[in-house]
Amino acid sequence: MILLILSIPLFALLNLVMGSVSIPFGEVFSILFGNDCESEVWQNIVMLTRLPQTLTAIACGAGLAVAGLEMQTVFQNPLAGPSVLGVSSAASLGVAFVVLLSGALGGSLMSQFGIMGNTALTLAAIMGSMLVMLLIVWLSRKVDSNVTLLIAGVMIGYIATAIIGVLKYFSSEEDIRAYVIWGLGSFARVTGGQVYVFCSLMAVLLPLTCLLVKPLNMLLMGERYATNLGLNVKRTRFLIITSAGIIIAIVTAYCGPIMFLGLAVPHISRGLFRTSDHRWLVPATILAGASLALVCNLIARLPGFEGALPINSVTALIGAPVALWVLLKRKK
Repeated sequence: MILLILSIPLFALLNLVMGSVSIPFGEVFSILFGNDCESEVWQNIVMLTRLPQTLTAIACGAGLAVAGLEMQTVFQNPLAGPSVLGVSSAASLGVAFVVLLSGALGGSLMSQFGIMGNTALTLAAIMGSMLVMLLIVWLSRKVDSNVTLLIAGVMIGYIATAIIGVLKYFSSEEDIRAYVIWGLGSFARVTGGQVYVFCSLMAVLLPLTCLLVKPLNMLLMGERYATNLGLNVKRTRFLIITSAGIIIAIVTAYCGPIMFLGLAVPHISRGLFRTSDHRWLVPATILAGASLALVCNLIARLPGFEGALPINSVTALIGAPVALWVLLKRKK
């Protein structure tokens, strides 16, 4: 746990120092503490680009990781992740309506209007994901079986994907390209005052997940056993799904659909700590998610690359082998 805690400031500092423009450690510290810097360009790079990206990566990685842990526990499925309930697909559908439909009707991309465009994309993603969240929460009250709820979430995702396909068919090439770029995910999209709003929301939501540690541990023993211990399974499932869904909705709205972090990090935490006790797993998953997201962001901005690699390409290189390892381990 101490190593995980220490890794976050270390990787955060590397994110501020390394990139297409190399900035000395001393100058980075001078900029962060408000001292005079010999280059105004360096100051703009650190304060306007790298620091917001670093903070966004920490909040996004921690949020998706703990949401994935909650999903895997409540559904008793080691391959469950943030996209399992269709919330990410619904957020993508909201953005598709803004980018593809507005482009088809108005002849221009709403996302081209700078801050207004980014705000419109964020609001559209939040509205789409929250509508599906309300539907899933309502279903969780009506349905007793986790499997049925899981299938319902997958079907909602398929419906959203089908509607997005129809919108793509009637959209221009430029609009489709803008939507595809959004779908690749990015920590660089959250800029200006948005990064402080995003990080503040996650700073409130993440500690609240620690309140669910005891119910999560009880669910590990099975629903019948948890019921015998006095746990209200329906209400607990409602709280866990709501907690995970809100985190996923906010992260997807601000950063796009970031893949594999929510799937891989809980398994990495279980492997590191060799326990299923959520008193250890929840804080460990939050820290490991933040640390791994910083590593992915660092790889995406390695010197030699013009701009940055799509963050989903980097997370998939890490998450896909973990998912494969889980499958093979379960078969064994």
